[in-house]
Amino acid sequence: MTGAAQTYPALVLNADFRPLSYFPLSLWSWQDSIKAVFLERVNIVSEYDTVVRSPSFQMKLPSVIALKQYVSLDRRPAFTRFNVFLRDHFQCQYCTDSLPAEDLTFDHIVPRSRGGRTSWENVVTACQDCNLVKANRLLKETGMALMRPVKEPSTYQLQENGRSFPPNFLHESWRDFLYWDSELET
Repeated sequence: MTGAAQTYPALVLNADFRPLSYFPLSLWSWQDSIKAVFLERVNIVSEYDTVVRSPSFQMKLPSVIALKQYVSLDRRPAFTRFNVFLRDHFQCQYCTDSLPAEDLTFDHIVPRSRGGRTSWENVVTACQDCNLVKANRLLKETGMALMRPVKEPSTYQLQENGRSFPPNFLHESWRDFLYWDSELET
């Protein structure tokens, strides 16, 4: 096998054949996917044409694998900066500009200096300009308004939001398992 094998990720599906996550897309390295095959934790659904070999064994690299045991996605999503951005569609909730994550920040609707908590219901995605304008003031003091009401999202809602952001690389064998809001290249 060539050094290019590092570029052969496997799409990981839950036992119901849906991706574990859309954003980031649930991918395992070729090494992790082969290990899971040997440990009998996954079924191979599709393969690349590339073969890995040892002195006594050879196999095609898996391109799509499905877990044998279902992983429940009913748990509460982690409160992270990335998940706040994902909940808010990577859009400033004040001016509605869509920006890459590195150009976004988050803002406390009720500033911490005024008793605001760091929670799903009090933190929104903001561009740096709007965050500076709002500063440590309340919305009614600034004349600014939120795009939409804020609340804690479900894992399902974050998954659905993630479908709006297809990754740069989509292998042909993954198309039957991914449902993006944008059309896949042919």
